[in-house]
Amino acid sequence: MKKLINDPKNVVEEAVAGFEAAHGDLVTVSHDPIFIARKDAPVSGKVGLVSGGGSGHEPLHGGFVGYGMLDAAVPGAVFTSPTPDPILAATKAVDGGAGVLHIVKNYTGDVLNFETAADLAGADGIEVRTVIVDDDVAVKDSLYTAGRRGVAGTVFVEKIAGAAAERGDDLAAVADVAEKVNANVRTMGVALTPCVVPHAGEPSFELADDEIEIGIGIHGEPGRERIKLEPADKIVDRLLGPILEDLPFASGDKVALMVNGMGGTPQVELYIVYRHAAQVLADKGIEVTRSLVGNFVTSLEMQGTSISVLKLDDELTELYDAPVQTAALRWGR
Repeated sequence: MKKLINDPKNVVEEAVAGFEAAHGDLVTVSHDPIFIARKDAPVSGKVGLVSGGGSGHEPLHGGFVGYGMLDAAVPGAVFTSPTPDPILAATKAVDGGAGVLHIVKNYTGDVLNFETAADLAGADGIEVRTVIVDDDVAVKDSLYTAGRRGVAGTVFVEKIAGAAAERGDDLAAVADVAEKVNANVRTMGVALTPCVVPHAGEPSFELADDEIEIGIGIHGEPGRERIKLEPADKIVDRLLGPILEDLPFASGDKVALMVNGMGGTPQVELYIVYRHAAQVLADKGIEVTRSLVGNFVTSLEMQGTSISVLKLDDELTELYDAPVQTAALRWGR
């Protein structure tokens, strides 16, 4: 294992401290319990948005804390859900009197711990709504979930719900927008290599040099099938087919297309993936009106990619375009 770390036990704490030093203009950090909050939190009268989960998926979630997106992010240990205590502390820290929305990826530990924190916040008089993100079409159940996994579509949920909260929507309306995004986004990924969790010191799974895993999860969970390496265009076809069939997407739809890197994939390869994905959509009469290409929801140093397609309407497009200022996404300000 070769990693730019000191003690594997201190990876999250040291990474969060570095994030604080780099982005102190955008965020403040609580170190005990650990969470990242936007610098001006709580914003009076605004719905607060809190998300979180295991570390190792950066920039998710801390990189999306700031104006127009999340009010707080709670990092757990690598690939491990945060406990209820820091989730509760983050919820209290961003409560501006209009309630708090929890955006939770569908992993058993995340769901249970956020649920406990929401119950505790409710006992303290804070109204909390929860939206579960489950955009992965690859498998229904996995090692970590009952039902579909929450993966890169979470970025769209956080961005668009964050814009709704920023414009002054109430808690019910912000939750409805988040649910609408989740209902209209589908994702599927592929791994070319495994990743190495720092405290484990060995690959999370095994792949031969000429093998890839179709439908991989962001923690290295098994996907739909393991096959021999193929040209990029054929791999894109394998990912896009189930995505487009699942919703289903149809000619005349307008969509946002995200090609997400899993942490170890160079941009040149991501744009090769984007090129063919956009062409496939165009051939089907589906118009790509918004695009994201880069590392947004990673799996440490895993080589691979995921494709997310979000069906847009006028409301979702307006909210997507609304200003955002975070470490990982910035436009319109």
